[in-house]
Amino acid sequence: MSRRQQLLDLAREVKGFMPDNEGLALHEIARTVGENNLSGTWLEVGAWCGKSAIYLGSAAEESQSVLYSLDHHRGSEENQAGWEHFDETLIDAADGRLNTLPHWQRSIAQAELESTVLGLVGPSVVVAQHFNQSLDLLFIDGGHGHEVAWADYHAWTPKVRSGGTLLIHDVFENPSDGGRPPYEIYRACIDSGNFVDLTAEGSLRALRAV
Repeated sequence: MSRRQQLLDLAREVKGFMPDNEGLALHEIARTVGENNLSGTWLEVGAWCGKSAIYLGSAAEESQSVLYSLDHHRGSEENQAGWEHFDETLIDAADGRLNTLPHWQRSIAQAELESTVLGLVGPSVVVAQHFNQSLDLLFIDGGHGHEVAWADYHAWTPKVRSGGTLLIHDVFENPSDGGRPPYEIYRACIDSGNFVDLTAEGSLRALRAV
């Protein structure tokens, strides 16, 4: 079995909310980005336990690119106790708070991607203020609350270089299928004239910066 297939199989087993078809699409889009631009700089906002980091990291490894995987690892509102996506196995016994960082570290170590996928731990907006590199690929999959999602949009999308790729997860045109902020952000990207559609798979949207 090839290393690529091993990593794709591993990604499917990691805790997360991305369907297999969307994960594979994320990987294939990233491979195309890598083929067109070796040694690129990539970043994902929202890492959870490392599922998307492996899908992206596998493609980054092939192209000698680096993926920065950013998360505060305390979960969004919908991940907390009493909400739909709460998982008590992710609670840190030391302080009673949700903490996905050890799970992310384990996933990346198991995938042997520690030289390709670099973790950034902290608030997205604070990190963005001190991150001065342009991005060849940006994947937005952080919190879906209105304030948090729009903060990610304003902080990170200007860093995508001309010709770079922006990916947004959980984009649902029909409000009954999911929360609105990711769709509203996707529309704002198109309406701004700064991005054009590339492709879509399920709730995953890919755009190119112009």
